Amino acid sequence: MGRSPIADFLVPEGFAGPRGLRALAREGSVVLEAVRHHRHTSAERARRRSAPYALRTSGRIPGDPVLLIPGFLAGDYTLGSMGRHLRQLGHRTYRTGILANVGCIDRGTQTLERRIEEIVERRERKVTIVGHSLGGMMGRGLAARRPDLVGGLVTLGSPMLAPGAAHELLIAQIALLRRLQALGLANLMGEDCTSGTCALRMWDESRKPLADGFPFVSVYSKRDGIADWRACIDPAGQAREVRTSHVGMALDPDVIDIVVETLAQIQARPLAMRRPGWSVPTSDVG
Repeated sequence: MGRSPIADFLVPEGFAGPRGLRALAREGSVVLEAVRHHRHTSAERARRRSAPYALRTSGRIPGDPVLLIPGFLAGDYTLGSMGRHLRQLGHRTYRTGILANVGCIDRGTQTLERRIEEIVERRERKVTIVGHSLGGMMGRGLAARRPDLVGGLVTLGSPMLAPGAAHELLIAQIALLRRLQALGLANLMGEDCTSGTCALRMWDESRKPLADGFPFVSVYSKRDGIADWRACIDPAGQAREVRTSHVGMALDPDVIDIVVETLAQIQARPLAMRRPGWSVPTSDVG
């Protein structure tokens, strides 16, 4: 195997991605997680239909906006089921417009920042970010960069502490993107994004401290066959363990329940804290 396309600083000492076919086999449980999701949503729909209309609508106040950011190689469609469930509960969910998250992370994050600015201007509320894998890492950087616009964060299998600690199959896909970009294909993740100044800049931003009391939940699974689960536990957030595959985090009912619970806690905060512009000083740790 040739030299890794990932810079050494993205794989700090003590971290290593899952290896071999056994790790990939764990990702096969996504089928079971999809079945569980279908059963969960079917039961929820039946429960709502059986309840009197007054009970179904009482106390249902539209929640603050939620931006769902897909993971590496994925698009908005991968979080579509989660989005539908959240909307049924009264939350306002928004897509990123990403068809496949394979572009320059720096440019992609700038685009997401403009998207958040548009949502906040329209809704006059801070945005909560729910990001899967790479989407969570991008969300982590945005939360540190724009505390005036981002009011909460949930990361799903996002290896913030070691972005390069991934399965060799994923590393091979990154290497392919770099080769395609070098051949002239535009808007793809290139060398600078994985081992150059762009990568270093995004790495530094992802480790910046967050505001004191900032709502942040990092979901991880020891069954993750793609990322080092230890790298998904950000000390700045509240860690929540689930038993699911990396890909299945977008579908697993237990994960969705954690997202719903976190959004409810954010919604319960004083309105002043959820309006754009409100922030507290960041901690000096880090």
